[in-house]
Amino acid sequence: MSEHRKITRVEGDASQTQRPAGTFTATAESKGKALQLRIIAGILWALAIAAQVVAISMVLKPPINMPWVIGLIVIDLVLVVIGSQLWKKSNRLDPASEKNKFMFFMQSQLGLVVSVIAFLPLIIFILTSKKIDGKQKAILGSIAGVALLIAGVTGVDFNPPSVEQYAEQTDRVEWLNDGRDFVYWTKSGTVYHLENDCSYITSAKTSEVFEGTVAQARELKNISNLCSRCENKIIQEKGLNEADYGKAAEEISPSGPELNSGE
Repeated sequence: MSEHRKITRVEGDASQTQRPAGTFTATAESKGKALQLRIIAGILWALAIAAQVVAISMVLKPPINMPWVIGLIVIDLVLVVIGSQLWKKSNRLDPASEKNKFMFFMQSQLGLVVSVIAFLPLIIFILTSKKIDGKQKAILGSIAGVALLIAGVTGVDFNPPSVEQYAEQTDRVEWLNDGRDFVYWTKSGTVYHLENDCSYITSAKTSEVFEGTVAQARELKNISNLCSRCENKIIQEKGLNEADYGKAAEEISPSGPELNSGE
């Protein structure tokens, strides 16, 4: 076991620890942080769309100032990308429910939606304007198209969090961990662990280990997978029966208690 490791306890509102199985409600602290991030993201997105409007107005009024239009496209891109990153972080703090598929998609992938809104109209105006010559169309259209692609890719959440996912993952950890929602992870790790002496996090490369809840591991590092080595070890040591967990999961699935998004 590595002796040089620093163990850092992640502080936060612990009210979520007292929860019925099969449910998840973001803590008041997490909800507050999520709201702040969403407000900032909204402001940045509004400024990005405003930059697009100015760029469109310049495109429609020749002679076109190419450096200015290109500069506005870059500003638009930077604002959209930063806003999208903040929005995705807010969803990890206060995830949406998968029950309403449309609303879940809109909240989870709003960065992608805003990316399209922030660039597609400009691209259409550039390509359809009769006041721009072919060379200008090619340059501005290409730049705006690349900006849309970058904004869209960075705006997509490829692993969107949900209330149901948080509940299932927390239930699993508590079943393995004597009812405790408590895990360990590292700065560069991609899984969370049930034991701080897991061989994956006791190497000389590990200088700091964080400890906290499943939700905190997702909030801070977007870690959504449990270490299989820890899981298998505990199942064997405690003689746990996977069928018992399966029965418990069935009791709290669709026909069981409602999952609570806290909203």
